[in-house]
Amino acid sequence: MILNEIYKSVLEADRAAVVICDLEHRIIYMNPAAINRYQRWGGKDLLGKSLLDCHNEKSREMIFKVLDWFKQSGENNLVYTFYNEKENKDVYMVALRNDAGELIGYYEKHEYRNRETMKMYDIE
Repeated sequence: MILNEIYKSVLEADRAAVVICDLEHRIIYMNPAAINRYQRWGGKDLLGKSLLDCHNEKSREMIFKVLDWFKQSGENNLVYTFYNEKENKDVYMVALRNDAGELIGYYEKHEYRNRETMKMYDIE
């Protein structure tokens, strides 16, 4: 199995929505959770479209600011952007970099604060 398949399988299995964009803000990847979460806005049909079209003017302005900050330094990689009270989660923008440390894109990371309700090691 090649490494890219392993990385993709990690994203595909994640229960949180993952939407990856290139530097032109084009949506280049959505995991199944994201496709389901954003179904009423087009779901899978959002692939190839601009993320900016999904946000209001204030949000677009903040996306530009964060992207500029990412570009300033290879150490600028994570920004806390929002707390979603209804879903009890924190939301971050995360820089994506190549092996040389160059910015190649970004994604939004969701971290839920709710305690897991699944039983531990419930595999039988």
